[in-house]
Amino acid sequence: MKKTVAEVILKQLSYYGVKRIYGVTGDAIIGLLDAIAKQDEIEFISVRHESVAAFMASAEAKLTGKIAVCTATMGPGATNLLNGLGDAYSDKAPVLVITGQAPTDKIGTDFQQYVDQQELFRPFAAYSANLASENAVVDIMQKAAQVSLQQRAVSHISIPKDLFKMETTAEAKPLPTVLKGTFSFDVQELEEVISVMNNAKKPMILAGAGAEKAAPTIVQLAKQWGAGILYSLGGKGIFPNSTEHLLQGIGEGGNPYAKNVFKEADVVLVAGATWWPDGYVPENAKIIVIDLHIENANRRMTIDFGIKGDTQQIIPLLLKGIADHMPNNEWVELINQTKEKWENDNESEGLVNGFPVHPSRIVRALERVVEEDAIIALDTGNVTVWMNRNFRQSNQKILFSGYWRSMGFGLPAALAAKLTCPHKQVVAVVGDGGIQMTLADLLTASQHKIDITVVVFNNGSLQMENDKIQAGGDEEEGTQMLNPNFANLALACGWRGYQIEEGQEMEMILEEAIRIKGPTLVDIFTEQAFFPETEA
Repeated sequence: MKKTVAEVILKQLSYYGVKRIYGVTGDAIIGLLDAIAKQDEIEFISVRHESVAAFMASAEAKLTGKIAVCTATMGPGATNLLNGLGDAYSDKAPVLVITGQAPTDKIGTDFQQYVDQQELFRPFAAYSANLASENAVVDIMQKAAQVSLQQRAVSHISIPKDLFKMETTAEAKPLPTVLKGTFSFDVQELEEVISVMNNAKKPMILAGAGAEKAAPTIVQLAKQWGAGILYSLGGKGIFPNSTEHLLQGIGEGGNPYAKNVFKEADVVLVAGATWWPDGYVPENAKIIVIDLHIENANRRMTIDFGIKGDTQQIIPLLLKGIADHMPNNEWVELINQTKEKWENDNESEGLVNGFPVHPSRIVRALERVVEEDAIIALDTGNVTVWMNRNFRQSNQKILFSGYWRSMGFGLPAALAAKLTCPHKQVVAVVGDGGIQMTLADLLTASQHKIDITVVVFNNGSLQMENDKIQAGGDEEEGTQMLNPNFANLALACGWRGYQIEEGQEMEMILEEAIRIKGPTLVDIFTEQAFFPETEA
């Protein structure tokens, strides 16, 4: 019995492990939605804006490493996806996009809402194709999925409206099994790199998200080598806070004292990271980078030695190679002094009293109440740097918009995280500017009964931009915001809403909000505190 194109698409997606599709209903994808309604393997998560659908797919893909899917109608629906797809593209999340297109006999004409979608998606999609024949659907789906998974990229398929319900001879099939072995390095092949490491007097290690599985061995390496450990925002949380030689984060929001130490380094090992912030770069160091996608690192930093491989396989070889290395005790002492100084300052910052509440005080409260294995969806803006600066992670997973840095990421990411990991505690930490971009999707949480907590840093401004304006001596324009009562607004959308007022116990309210089943929002009046490391 023949199946329709839409039915084959869903069966194909099920072979990829897809459980849900994020999107907004639209005319050009009604055939796909009809097929979704007639089966129960894949759920349609209807949202209020297509950018939210794309952000949710990006967040799910970042969290799982597997294909996540979003959909939209043609024209404005497709264009609304682009911001969220920019996030997936920038952070290398494997997202598959399915968009409706004009009927086959209207493509290339002046048909309403028609646009050449392959040109539209070109900046973000590593693969984009228009389905021209109902019998090519499986071949195109397979190509798109393979590109997404192999390149950790966005892939896109546009499908003419009339093809969704057309019968096809194509039959769904799973992807070929890809066996991922280790790279065949041995100590002898790394001899030149190991020689440089053994001659280091002031070594440093910078770890990113790609070093997560190698983290315990990196700690051993740092001790044997006498190196300080820094992490990018993507690497935050992969080392316990008590880790020996750990100097915390680098860049805006990191350890403010680590910058000067890092600049003195003579050899830097970059593990699973492809970027570091301007102004923090060692001036005369040999740079060794380990990454599966070394070509990305080479575009963003000057590298002396690039090792294309898995940190989990390479780090033990380097550790073996420096087994006889004698650490520089003076350098180790400087690292430990820098670590202790920031730990003391960080503890003090989290105890700041007053109302409106200082951002550091909110961060410390969150640190105390969230579970050790919680997922924290972090929005972009002033809230990002304060969390990076003061949040002392244990085993929490942080989702954020890395290179794209889009406001409005926090709420969609939290929604997707809870759907993907229903047994995990999920908390969105957002600024008032970021949450205002996605307020309509409070209703998405109510409609789909998604149990998350949103914490709003409500300072009545776009504070990060305001800080930059102050630092540059420019005139303020457009940063001060008229905010609604977020707690009442959440209540109107079917949430529980809390507003923290002067004299109230913040931890107690946060604990109650997180404990309640169903979506809750905590609105905290926040001081417009100037971030100390702001540069114009």
